[in-house]
Amino acid sequence: MAGTVPANGLPISVHGPAGVLDLLVPPGATAADVAAEYAARVGLPSIPLIYTRVGVPVPPDAGLASAGVDAGDLVVATTSVPRPGSASDDPDVSSAPAVPGPASALWFAVSSGVAVLAGWFSAHSDSSRLTSATVAVLLGAALIGVLPIGRYAAQRAHAAPAFAAAAAFALVWDPDPARLPMVAGLTGLAGAVAAAVARAANDQVDEGLRVWMVAGSMVFVTSAAAALLGFGPAVVWSVLLVVCVLAARVVPGLAVDVPDQLLIDLERLAVTAWSARDVPRGRRGRAMASPAAVAVVAVRAARLVTAAGVAIAVVAVVCSAMLLSSATIDLDQIGARWQVLFAGAALLLAGRSYRHSGARAALRAAGLGCWVVLSSVALAEVAGSEPERIAVLAGVAIGLAVLLVVVSVAAGRGWRSAWWARRAEVAEGLNGALTLAFLFVATGFCRAIWELTSNVGF
Repeated sequence: MAGTVPANGLPISVHGPAGVLDLLVPPGATAADVAAEYAARVGLPSIPLIYTRVGVPVPPDAGLASAGVDAGDLVVATTSVPRPGSASDDPDVSSAPAVPGPASALWFAVSSGVAVLAGWFSAHSDSSRLTSATVAVLLGAALIGVLPIGRYAAQRAHAAPAFAAAAAFALVWDPDPARLPMVAGLTGLAGAVAAAVARAANDQVDEGLRVWMVAGSMVFVTSAAAALLGFGPAVVWSVLLVVCVLAARVVPGLAVDVPDQLLIDLERLAVTAWSARDVPRGRRGRAMASPAAVAVVAVRAARLVTAAGVAIAVVAVVCSAMLLSSATIDLDQIGARWQVLFAGAALLLAGRSYRHSGARAALRAAGLGCWVVLSSVALAEVAGSEPERIAVLAGVAIGLAVLLVVVSVAAGRGWRSAWWARRAEVAEGLNGALTLAFLFVATGFCRAIWELTSNVGF
């Protein structure tokens, strides 16, 4: 609605290159008159343009009241050329292509799961033709995935290592328990190589492929080192489980990578023959970080911790199952079960310190997955045992249920409080230490020392 000019004039404040000037605009005066008066008062060499306080230009031959300027309002006088409107302001300019959303990411995640299932079933198939055809399809899909072409190049690049790993698994599969670590190592190596190729071909994809490369290389190096040193399969699974527990604490510190120039003044650290004698003058400078740079660091860190959480969950659950199945001697079985129990607890507590919902859910799923594997092994053993052991298991289950209720009530009353946080931190460190300690029991190291000292075999 247009404003009205009082009979005695319209008081306004003009903000321009020479500062703010209060004027009393008489009735009938136009924007050109206001601009000429401001230029004459402050001594501008040219007549400025008049804008409202929200940036709407006022025509030179129009009155301020017609532009909606009321008494006491602020107008802007500028001598610079107006900035042209962006492409979004012009309806004739076509908008940029839409960025792929969560639906496409979910689709490629499902396709990766289907690729894993295809590799698993083809590896267990008796038909060599079916295995060869499946491997060819998986390798072709991995090759297409690493190509930086199309809108969904980023999602395909993250799915390509899964197809390559599934193809390698189908090729090198061997049911012998002694060779399963090398099967896992070659599978991880294939995924790491595909991730490296995809990262080299596409500069915009980085975080998820870095996790693929690190996780696959870690599995391969661990399995290859165990094979060269003559260690058993339990050593590989136990070491990888410990690595998962440690990675849950290390990843957040590595995810946030802040440039050095935002943290320290590199110029003041450069000491030369001249700067050592120079006396600094003036006030100390201050480095300012732009919100856009902070947002980029935060988004990259979120993607990195989410991908690392998923990798930790997959490796931890698989290693827990393989460790429990590879331990066949009583003492080794005891160590393996305790290690899986404490590893699951450590991962559950580690998820508490993650603020990102995706990474926190992945770590909690990893801890629960370890406990589910342990529970399934315990139930399978008790199913054919004596009634007394079944009664003991039932009592333990009831006790755990009561403990779960108590913890849930306490969590509802303030799990995020400082008191709970301190105790959860101590519990997480204790479970991590016990996970590392039971590695020597689960791998047979303690049993070997016992046999050497007592000449009694298990």
